[in-house]
Amino acid sequence: MGHAQLTRVDPTNLEQARAWDGDEGEYWARHADIFENSLRRYQPAFLDAAAIGRAEVVLDIGCGTGSTTRDAAHRATEGIALGVDLSADMIAVARERAAAERLSNARFEQTDAQIHPFEPSGFDLALSRTGTMFFGDLRAAFANIARALHPGGRFVQLVWQPLPENEWITTFLSVLAAGRNLPPPPPEAPGPFTLSDPARVHELLTADGFTAPEVVGLREPMWFGSDAEEATAFIGGLMAWMLTDLDEARRRKVWDDLHAAMAAHEGPDGVELGSAAWLVSAVRRT
Repeated sequence: MGHAQLTRVDPTNLEQARAWDGDEGEYWARHADIFENSLRRYQPAFLDAAAIGRAEVVLDIGCGTGSTTRDAAHRATEGIALGVDLSADMIAVARERAAAERLSNARFEQTDAQIHPFEPSGFDLALSRTGTMFFGDLRAAFANIARALHPGGRFVQLVWQPLPENEWITTFLSVLAAGRNLPPPPPEAPGPFTLSDPARVHELLTADGFTAPEVVGLREPMWFGSDAEEATAFIGGLMAWMLTDLDEARRRKVWDDLHAAMAAHEGPDGVELGSAAWLVSAVRRT
């Protein structure tokens, strides 16, 4: 999909912007159904924690293709749900899906939430379902989100527990490593597990205008396709970058191994692998 580039991005988020407003974001947009369904088992607890009122103004950070923004808009029938994301492609899909559901109170904007000048105290609630972990400067991002909330406003996040607790990613990495010793990313670098330590989450939030967070552990299966073939094609495409230095024979072997792993997790509801997340709830201090 062709689109204009982001015009204002914090320097610490430039690498993330290149990915999410580039090939990675395009892949997510093209496979929106799988990505939205992958986390569906977490959505009831996430929305219960959010406790969205019918007249509330909600900010959805890292909204992707907008499933959580749309859920919020369905609940805030007299309010507004604004979804923001770095990806123009995903924002385009989010707008299309909200229009198809006739949600006039669901709005979307391509922007960097770390520095965007949101209206001060303009929101009752900020949400992020596996989105906040990718900020380049978490202190700056959380401070900006705090400013956007009115005193007493709520901030609810779903973030991953540490990597070893998440079967889905350990399985993918083990298969796609193909015997290579690939070092893990630095623990504080932007990525899926940068907020996996509750102590760090507590430190960041309380330093940036929030009360001590409530952190609840959740475990749910993640869904990756209706059968092993669909899941293999999806994961293989998503993580193809891990195979670029392999020759054709080794790539075929990895593909076969990935299909076998997906087949081992195929059940009546499709291909599901275990996952563990933290549900983090905090309030902007008055």
